Amino acid sequence: MSKVIISVKDLKKNYGQFEAVKGISFDVIEGEIFGLLGPNGAGKSTTLEIIETLREKTSGQVFVGGFNLDTEQNSIKQLIGVQLQTSGFYPGLNLVELIDLFAGLYNRTINPRDLLKMVNLEDKAKSKFKDLSGGQKQRFSIATTLINDPKIIFLDEPTTGLDPQARRNLWDLIKSIRAKGTTVIITTHYMDEAEVLCDRIAIIDSGKIIALATPDKLIDDLVATGFERPKEVKKANLEDVFIHMTGHALREE
Repeated sequence: MSKVIISVKDLKKNYGQFEAVKGISFDVIEGEIFGLLGPNGAGKSTTLEIIETLREKTSGQVFVGGFNLDTEQNSIKQLIGVQLQTSGFYPGLNLVELIDLFAGLYNRTINPRDLLKMVNLEDKAKSKFKDLSGGQKQRFSIATTLINDPKIIFLDEPTTGLDPQARRNLWDLIKSIRAKGTTVIITTHYMDEAEVLCDRIAIIDSGKIIALATPDKLIDDLVATGFERPKEVKKANLEDVFIHMTGHALREE
């Protein structure tokens, strides 16, 4: 029996007369990778920030891990890990020092090197955050979401700006996190990424959810309308060519 870990009912968020989120409802199942997709300004970031307890809602109900957002925000904060933007890290601290800093904020004792090993950064333990490559910074950012051993993590466009090897390496990392039982909520503008990673996808536009299903179901429904791609679908794409010719191995700067 699938267990609902996030329940959103008739969620609304207004900024004055502007309706950013217009009464959306969806559930996230424990242990899945759930994608929230939409163009810029669609309302997806606002929705996630409300669930993350970072922004107040106008109306509606939100439950996270069985806890009511209205009355049990502190309990929700203990359950979740939120990916920080890279600008949120002290540039002069090394990775071990940063993990120790965040662990202290969570009142937890962890082994920083074990966490760095999980995201393939053990050899960068004494490196300053500001000296990391783009892919390394993103992997470290994801590592920080795991410090409090959360049941749910939120990743906001985690592969933006990465080269193909770093991007696919990050896909593997996200899958491995899910394999350990963690629920993952992800936003991305890369549709191939959503298709590979997500068990289910909600597409939001102009503050409303306009589709919610598995990637396969959404694609099949479109094909059923008679839609055909103007170009023959090949068994590989240019990214596959690039990685095949240059190698799967991650190259650090």
